[in-house]
Amino acid sequence: MNDRNTEVLEQYDLEAVSLRRGRGAWVCETDQGIKLLREYKGTMKRLEFEEEVLGLLKESGGLRVDQYVRNREGGLLSAAGDGSRYILKDWYMDREYNVRDEEEMAQAVVQIAGLHKQLRRVEVKEEWNLGSILAEPMETEMERHNRELKRTRNFISGKRKKSDFELCVMGNFNLFFEQAKEAQDGLSRMAAQQGLPEHFLCHGELNQHHLLMGPGYTAVIEFNRMHLGVQTADLYHFIRKALEKHGWNLRLGMKMLDSYDRVLPMGKKEREYLYYLFLYPEKYWKQLNFYHNANKAWIPARNVEKLRNLEAQQKEREAFLKQIRS
Repeated sequence: MNDRNTEVLEQYDLEAVSLRRGRGAWVCETDQGIKLLREYKGTMKRLEFEEEVLGLLKESGGLRVDQYVRNREGGLLSAAGDGSRYILKDWYMDREYNVRDEEEMAQAVVQIAGLHKQLRRVEVKEEWNLGSILAEPMETEMERHNRELKRTRNFISGKRKKSDFELCVMGNFNLFFEQAKEAQDGLSRMAAQQGLPEHFLCHGELNQHHLLMGPGYTAVIEFNRMHLGVQTADLYHFIRKALEKHGWNLRLGMKMLDSYDRVLPMGKKEREYLYYLFLYPEKYWKQLNFYHNANKAWIPARNVEKLRNLEAQQKEREAFLKQIRS
């Protein structure tokens, strides 16, 4: 243990046995179980919000979630001598749901639906500072990303000598940008005409790394992006990650959606919202955004391959989109 970690852990009613690096933090084996020590740079208000919601989820039973540990003084934050602030929370060392295993992906979606049901029972309070936990409207985010896509395309088109990555962008930009624009327009139209699905608390960053399979239980971790928004976005992020690993397998995609529906049925409005999320070429935007912010003189070959794979998977992706819309 280094001196700073020892100094912080001494402020808690526990005895640390060992300490090792993990998930950008420190995993501590203690006489009271496994804990996670991490530097914290957020606000106290945000921390209190997370602790209250996580406490309510723990009381409701079912899923397990990480819980903050208060120090001897009753505080959520503990300061080191250099002024840096730390949080300590209960942690799980169980394995992640296997994104390559279709059955486990279907089971994981059932757990997500269960989490969403529990979050819907949480009463949203004014003292949580709703402005700080309200998600940016997805159509606004898409509009910003679309401006970034056009800016990158314009930069590339103005270059005389183009790399393989840049040539690939010029070859498939129109295909993906049309999808991006249609998704943005569709959500904007929904918001203006019929309204978006109801807002509830969402996890905010659901992927296979944040759902752990324990003996007889599932643990959901890392709620630091929890917000008030459309829960369908949680489902979208999880399923998209899985389908990208499976080449947009239509059968698996529908199996995951059906598994969610059996626990928490989606209405017509949520289905339409989900369709526009999947229609938006998020991974394509990420590749161009990486290029725009990186050293453009050298783009790894794997990034060129990722662009080509996105284009190659269009037939399967479009079949999945068609099935959602129907």
